[in-house]
Amino acid sequence: MREIRALVLENRRIADEIYSLTFAADEELSVRPGQFCMIGVGGFPLRRPIAVCKAEGERVTVCYRLKGNGTRALAREYKTGEKLSVLLPLGNGFYVADSEKKVAVVGGGVGIFPLIAAIRAYSKNKQVYAYMGFRNRSAVCMEYEMARGEKLVIATDDGSVGFHGTSVQAFMQDVDEIRPDVVLACGPTPMLRALKTAVKGRDIPVYVSLEERMGCGIGACLVCVCDKTDGAHARVCKDGPVFEIGDVVL
Repeated sequence: MREIRALVLENRRIADEIYSLTFAADEELSVRPGQFCMIGVGGFPLRRPIAVCKAEGERVTVCYRLKGNGTRALAREYKTGEKLSVLLPLGNGFYVADSEKKVAVVGGGVGIFPLIAAIRAYSKNKQVYAYMGFRNRSAVCMEYEMARGEKLVIATDDGSVGFHGTSVQAFMQDVDEIRPDVVLACGPTPMLRALKTAVKGRDIPVYVSLEERMGCGIGACLVCVCDKTDGAHARVCKDGPVFEIGDVVL
């Protein structure tokens, strides 16, 4: 991890309250799927944790939802040519073994964005099946990135696009057919809890990237501590954000 002064190349709206921000570092970066960055926004003491969607050489793309004053300021004030202070790469990221040839990714909401990085990486030499959930048609974005694998299923809560239901429900309809070697997931806690219940009793390793409020991003402030099933605690920013689904309390 290091702090960089990045140059904003693009910061644009891609869906309802969703923005895509691309910036350039001063040197080539090595970022694993599932890692994130902390972006400083002028006038706010705490950085914003945002997952990395794409990292190619010096260029990094992140996507974020307008949620509070900080992200709204990020969208409003950081246009092409502006400078950003960014800490990256942070967290452990996803890991898929060489022997795991079929990868299912299950995402919901802003949880789709770290999974896009996984799809980009693993579709090069593995079969990737993507199940991505959105509220409605106006929230759907980045379909071209999600469609790099063997199959893409878009699910919407209202049925306005694709499967009518959740990404977990769509995945469970296909699980016996695709027989994945590993599942990667990210989304709201209720979604991850539903996935944990759905795969119980199946011999499939599942790794989840947790969404938690963060203060520092380096494990010092303990804002993002989560409970583990063995009674211990873990820092999502430092020990995660990716955990085996059976290791954390959801």
